[in-house]
Amino acid sequence: MIDKNTTKPLVLVDGSSYLFRAFHALPPLINSHGEPTGAIHGVLNMLDKLRKDYDPDHMAVIFDAKGKTFRNDLYPEYKATRPPMPDDLRIQIEPLLDIIKAQGYPLIIESYVEADDVIGTMSKLYDGNVIISTGDKDMAQLVNEQVSLINTMSNTFHDIEGVKEKYGVAPNRIKDYLALMGDKVDNIPGVPKVGPKTAVKWLAQYDTLENVMKCADEFKGKVGEYLRESLKFLPLSYELVTIKCDLDIDCSPNTLAFNPQDTKRLAELYERYGLRGRLAKLGNISNSGNDEGTQAPVSTDIKTDYQTILSQDDFDKWLKQLETADLIAFDTETTSLNYMDARIVGVSFCIEAGTAAYLPLAHDYLGVPEQLDRDKALHLLKPLLENPAIKKVGQNLKYDRSVLLNHGIELQGIEHDTMLESYVLNSTASRHDMDTLCDRYLGHKNIAFTEIAGKGKKQLTFNQIELEKASPYAAEDADMTLRLHQFFWPQLEKLADQAKLYRDVELPLLSVLSSIERNGVQVDAELLATQSTELAEQMKTIEADCYELAGEEFTLNSPMQLQKILFEKLEIPVLRKTPKGQPSTAEDVLVELSHEYPLPQLILAYRSMTKLKSTYTDKLPKLINETTKRIHTSYHQAVTATGRLSSADPNLQNIPIRKKEGRRIRQAFIPEAGYKMLAADYSQIELRIMAHLSADKGLLDAFAEGRDIHTATAAEVFETAVDQVTIDQRRNAKAINFGLIYGMSAFGLAKQLNISRTEAKDYVDLYFARYPGVQDYMDRTREQAKEQGYVETLFGRRLYLPDINARNAQRRKYAERTAINAPMQGTAADIIKKAMISVNDYLLESKVDAQMIMQVHDELVFEIKEETLQNFSMEIKQHMENAATLDVPLIVEIGHGNNWDEAH
Repeated sequence: MIDKNTTKPLVLVDGSSYLFRAFHALPPLINSHGEPTGAIHGVLNMLDKLRKDYDPDHMAVIFDAKGKTFRNDLYPEYKATRPPMPDDLRIQIEPLLDIIKAQGYPLIIESYVEADDVIGTMSKLYDGNVIISTGDKDMAQLVNEQVSLINTMSNTFHDIEGVKEKYGVAPNRIKDYLALMGDKVDNIPGVPKVGPKTAVKWLAQYDTLENVMKCADEFKGKVGEYLRESLKFLPLSYELVTIKCDLDIDCSPNTLAFNPQDTKRLAELYERYGLRGRLAKLGNISNSGNDEGTQAPVSTDIKTDYQTILSQDDFDKWLKQLETADLIAFDTETTSLNYMDARIVGVSFCIEAGTAAYLPLAHDYLGVPEQLDRDKALHLLKPLLENPAIKKVGQNLKYDRSVLLNHGIELQGIEHDTMLESYVLNSTASRHDMDTLCDRYLGHKNIAFTEIAGKGKKQLTFNQIELEKASPYAAEDADMTLRLHQFFWPQLEKLADQAKLYRDVELPLLSVLSSIERNGVQVDAELLATQSTELAEQMKTIEADCYELAGEEFTLNSPMQLQKILFEKLEIPVLRKTPKGQPSTAEDVLVELSHEYPLPQLILAYRSMTKLKSTYTDKLPKLINETTKRIHTSYHQAVTATGRLSSADPNLQNIPIRKKEGRRIRQAFIPEAGYKMLAADYSQIELRIMAHLSADKGLLDAFAEGRDIHTATAAEVFETAVDQVTIDQRRNAKAINFGLIYGMSAFGLAKQLNISRTEAKDYVDLYFARYPGVQDYMDRTREQAKEQGYVETLFGRRLYLPDINARNAQRRKYAERTAINAPMQGTAADIIKKAMISVNDYLLESKVDAQMIMQVHDELVFEIKEETLQNFSMEIKQHMENAATLDVPLIVEIGHGNNWDEAH
């Protein structure tokens, strides 16, 4: 690998490759003119990263030219099956090229050849190290002692050994490898049914494509027939995948130096295409910005006026401005990240980008300046913060709302939340924390908390930080929040369905989740302690049984010791190896081995009990809040790609319920005396959504008639009367129903049901024959995803799929499975969120003595006064079932009891 710290290489950027990758990886960003800019952002960010990482003296960006190339003359069908370039991508190319040129990058576009050929030629001409920045596997053939590949989007680097590790062949055999497989995207013919594994195997045995062709008669079976039938066009395929390295190009690598930036032109382009962060970095731009030898200073700073409010007069002035502002960006600085324990140290405001103020209220370090009294200041802020007519924007306002409630202030007028704006625009493009968003979308590096507070055990809490450091940090939070909103909202506003989802679901849910978190849930600490003791005893028994089977004592939690016992001493077959070549003892491996061998079965039981004990029975009592005597989880609204909520500290979503030990943990979740626990759970909601989306008559009829869907499926697939369906047939039908939702293959189904792959495939084929609408839906969804790069739920939530057209088959297949599953799982998430909002409104209006205390996947859990249980159950069922209208009925099952297990 080239040492980028000591060698300045020639950097060649495959602009065409990254253009497509950036387009599919980023959300549909648009500027104020309604023009798409996502690909522009992506490619420019990639160029920034390359320059930062390698600081090259010579660098060029190479794009494909319009029109046909010499490969079309060789083979008129070359790339003939490629879909046309999306209009939203095509119109970004010219402005992107203009910006790249104005930034000073050498830009090369050669007609009649491809960018690959230009890059190949330049890499051969340069006398020194070369870095090729690309996502195209064809470029691997160029790698040698001087040439390496870097993919900045996946952060992977390939030298000679890296190519061997990734593809299984050396760089000088990549052309042979590609020719054998062919390329469906470029319409290059290969040998049918020959994928990467077969190509690697053949080349390992015969070394070259030429030798494979010479020995074609030695290949047996169907694949041998395919090979012999392919002999006539394999030489052509080899020529098509070969990158030309001998082009006659006007420029030479040594001339590829940066030109001075045309800062005046850049300012126009940045302004035109909404690149605000880049525009800010240009600094003061003179009219002579394009004169030879001049270059605008590049700064990571944005012009700011940050104030610290220490006097009542200054505070009064800010209060007047805040009371008349159209929108207030607001943030709190606190003593803790725990929303139940946190107390306010200070608050910050911004009503105009660049101008912000920090109001310190509880800094207590030695020598701190006199601050306004916290209680009096919050008393003055309370009417403003509780006024719904005064609109506020924040970043993760759920936390700020809860902290304010600790001081008796109910935050109202929540108009926007930048975390949720980013999440709804594109759930997968990046994390949605402020620092990541500012860096990615504004090109601004925020002051890191560790810069002002330190790290590790000596890290200060915010009240201990000097105002000289604390004030700019806090004011920046409010300022950047407003800037992020000004960046996100114009884009979101133009997407009607997404804007409605944000307005009607995500924003109202913020306060609902905050209330559920603060309600908390009571747990029986003594019962959990008893369960911990019992689990420990059971684990000791299992340990003894394991020692007996192994013939010696060993550490059950040690993969290395377990490997020796299982695969060396007991000589159990090795099913899979780790990346380091060791026999795998992963859970799925042990599950498969447990069908035949008792020791893996015991190890699985031991691991399960260890997890239950450490994660729940030991830990939950330690999380009981001293004031409320309850457990308070945190619900994450902007984490999962599909829209589902997740929970942490503790995670209430993953308490297992299939085994009795897991269900017993739920017995420790109890209501207050005089109350009952009530659980309301959507029945088979994702299957019902599948029926709605696919419009399959068989599924629609089964649900409409209230039949058990798994029994109905078994009757259809196994061609038997409903009353004759066996338990095993229903179990298999259930596995098929849910397996198809999650994109399970026949191979996966075979493993789950412990049947042959052929038998599993027959089941799947029978299923699709009986429910053809499901097959049509899946095919249609895959194609739609490939065309537009995303899928949507019924309510407009988008999931972008950057790998849906990936050349890597594994990544592409995963994206295809996600495309099928996401609309169902995401729609289910949207429905329960709508239900939570509806139920919360009912609770507030009716003032019934009940509270929502947990949300777990498709289930809502309540604590309700016993005497109102019956009427409340009916109301909850009605609100949840009416949360959405599908072509099949939504059914909610209600249960209640003296603990969560009884209720569920």
